[in-house]
Amino acid sequence: MGEFRMPSLGADMEAGTLVEWLKAPGDAVARGDIVAVVETQKGAIEIEAFEDGTLERTLVEIGTKVPVGTPLAVIRAKSEATAPAEAAKEERKPAPKPTPPVPKAAPRPTSAAPARPAGDRLRITPAARRLADEKGFDAARLRGIQGTGPDGAITLSDLEEPAEAPSAAPAPMSDMRAAIAAAMARSKREIPHYYLAQTVDLSRVSGFLARANADRAPEDRLLIGALFLHAVILAAKKYPEFNGHFIDGAFRHSAQIHAAMAVALRGGGLVAPAILDAGECDLDTLMAGMRDTLGRVRAGRFRARELSDATITVTSLGERGVDTLYGVIQPPQVAIVGFGSPAERPVARDGKLAVALTTTVTLSADHRVSDGHRGALFLRAIDRHLQEVTGQ
Repeated sequence: MGEFRMPSLGADMEAGTLVEWLKAPGDAVARGDIVAVVETQKGAIEIEAFEDGTLERTLVEIGTKVPVGTPLAVIRAKSEATAPAEAAKEERKPAPKPTPPVPKAAPRPTSAAPARPAGDRLRITPAARRLADEKGFDAARLRGIQGTGPDGAITLSDLEEPAEAPSAAPAPMSDMRAAIAAAMARSKREIPHYYLAQTVDLSRVSGFLARANADRAPEDRLLIGALFLHAVILAAKKYPEFNGHFIDGAFRHSAQIHAAMAVALRGGGLVAPAILDAGECDLDTLMAGMRDTLGRVRAGRFRARELSDATITVTSLGERGVDTLYGVIQPPQVAIVGFGSPAERPVARDGKLAVALTTTVTLSADHRVSDGHRGALFLRAIDRHLQEVTGQ
């Protein structure tokens, strides 16, 4: 029997809430089938099966929040015999009982100071008397004040204005913002970043897109973002130290390239789901993968592996008019490539000043794995692949 567990979708994730079962006990499942949906700080994540078999039984009730690694269900492999009936009747793990709310303490009753009888002598210190005169307190108002001095005498402190109520506590961070903060703080704390930038002439890229899109329907056209992602993938094949994970003190190169795209969410925050096996895609397949991923992210549904298996990330704020951006590496990855806004800028060609469409490509990389020299070669390779773009 295999256990279907709550996956880890990043170093910042400690738990998730099961919100939906998409398979029932007795259903056949194949590797890659979506079995359940969990709610995390990053949104609703679809969890896939990693083996073929039959969903034997579920172990967690919908609405239950469980730590990463908790078994959610049992999957019986095809080669295994049907479990005994008694085992199938095993009771599901009960959901933890909600903690009863702690009753608030009842407010302490207060009583107004009794007014002094008109015949009593008003006791007040000389300094308090001067302050009362400055503030225009008449005798009736002073008699309504409960003095705290000797024999009930009114003192300066009794005439002070009440302190202003403390300002409201700042609103707590949203779950999404807390997750981003945790991941980025860990990145800047643990990863020794270094940063490089290079200006890239996009004249040939622009010409290629014009030719490639001339006879395409709008929904089939290539976008410049696909060419950027494709160039990074090709460069990562030649410089493998930028594609993989740094775990337990060692870099682990990934034979597959799962290229992630940083996507801003309309409700705030961002996620970076990966196009799995992007290293095997041509431009059209990559473009289709980008459209599919973006559509599902905006619908609030993406898959666990798309977050947990990303090996390198590409980010861009081109639509926002940002010339240059330096990304923060998402642990345990070791590199992130940024693309600034393409714009016409002055360039030197053959000793003459010209105007060309350009962008600034940046690299934020992990100094534990690579250095500036290799980073510069990596950026140069991205430039070269953009100049040699053919669509393959």
